[in-house]
Order: sequence, then structure tokens, then C-alpha cells
Amino acid sequence: MASAGERRARIGDVLVGAGRPLALLAGPCVVEGEEITLRIAARVAEMARAAQLPLVFKASFDKANRTSGKSFRGLGHEEALRILAKVKERFALPIVTDVHLPEQASLAAEVADLLQIPAFLCRQTDLLLAAAATGRAVNVKKGQWLAPEEMEHVVAKLRAGGAKEIVVTDRGTFFGYHRLVNDLTAIPILQALGVPVCFDCTHSVQRPGGAGDKSGGERRFAPLLARAAVAAGADLVFMEVHENPDAALSDGPNSLPLAALPRLFRALRELRDHALAFPPGSELTG
Repeated sequence: MASAGERRARIGDVLVGAGRPLALLAGPCVVEGEEITLRIAARVAEMARAAQLPLVFKASFDKANRTSGKSFRGLGHEEALRILAKVKERFALPIVTDVHLPEQASLAAEVADLLQIPAFLCRQTDLLLAAAATGRAVNVKKGQWLAPEEMEHVVAKLRAGGAKEIVVTDRGTFFGYHRLVNDLTAIPILQALGVPVCFDCTHSVQRPGGAGDKSGGERRFAPLLARAAVAAGADLVFMEVHENPDAALSDGPNSLPLAALPRLFRALRELRDHALAFPPGSELTG
């Protein structure tokens, strides 16, 4: 197993991990249409460049894990992946998208540089092995019910399947009553597995099922958690963003408005510089 200090992964042309700049996984929850997706990608890419932060553009081509069967899942696999391919070509951005079934892995890998395994599916062996077999980088979100140490077995499955570029993401732990909480000591614990660690600041403020037949959220707390996680050493930050979160077709309550991003990006870059100088435990050794 790689040591925490050696943790690195390559996502397209973006190298993340120990000693590297903070990277962003950012974009709308789901591909809603071509024009809106291209608009959001253009603006987020511009703001990330201004903050000197590498960006991997995020959007799901299929939202198979909605609370209600009546909720918007997407435009269909072929159309959504076509739009993500256009984003990739036009803005020269790596792409991350979710996969929910083993048969989706090779399909998504034709476009995506990073395949993302949702938290509820993090222990699904066939899905993990299918993602690993594509040769693409894989990001697995820690299940909301797992201790960070238990992700060791998830990483081991991916490595056994041949995955070389692995990232794990913390996105909060169930507390009950539609609440999630974050233990920031999970970041160095997960890094000890020898992989870069991402913090999902927008799903951490989600309230699963908190709005009846859909999830609620407290987006106002997402920047606070992002700053705290980067100060604690997170190598990447995941965030869902939208030009009009209140009109988003999925996860609007926890998505960040684009106007909030420039200031947040600058703060995260500065915090990353500080965190690299003070890794966890360094204060105890003088």
C-alpha cells in the first residue's frame, strides 16, 4: 500500500494528491441540457483558472438514486454523454460522472476521465471491479454509514481490479432526522490508505428526504465546510454548482450559486497553501 505521503492520482491531465495544488470537482448535479451545461462549464472553468485551481467538470449523465421515482433522472445516456463530450472538447476539461451499474462503466469511460461511485454503492464489488477495468481513474464516495477505516476494503477491491488512479471522498455521516455530520479527522485517516482524499461540501449539507419526496439542503453551510476540510488537508473539493440553484432539476437546495465561487475558490487556494505547510500532526513535533 502506498503511504499517505505518496498518495497521488491522475485524472486526465490533472495530477492530484500529496504536495499538489487543490483540485476542484465542480458542476451541476445532472446534465439538464446542452446550452445550460455549456454555460455553467464556461463560467466555472473561467473562475477556476482565475483562482489557479485545476478543475474536473462534474455532471451526472443519469441520476438513478433520486428519492422519488417521479424526479428528473436525466436526458438519457446517449444525449447526456454527448453533451459532456462537448464540454470536454470545447473547454479542455477532464470529466467526472457517476456510474450506478457495472454495465454503465465502459459506456461512461468513453467520455469521463474519472468514474464516480455514489456513496450508497461504495461496497458493490461488481461495480467497483467494472470501473477499475476501464483503466479510468475512480472516485468512491464513502458510505454515510461507514467509518473511514472501512474504506480500506473498498480501495483494496479497486486495486485488485487493476485500478491505478484512485480517489476517495468523504460526504458526511448519518446522524438521523435528515442530518449528516462531518468528522474532519476522517481526512487524514483516509489519506493513510495511500490515496488522495476529496471532500464533498455540498452533499454534506444535504438533508436526505428532508423535503418530503426529495432531498433538502442548507447550501449556506457548504463554503464553511469546504474551508474547514481544506484546512484539514483535503486534496480535492467536490461541489455541485448551478446558475440558478432554486430552479435546478436535482439537488438545488444544496447546490452553490456561481456568484459565490470566485471568493470561495480564492479562500480554498490560500488554505491549501497553508495546509501543505502544516500536515496533520506536524504541530506536535515542533
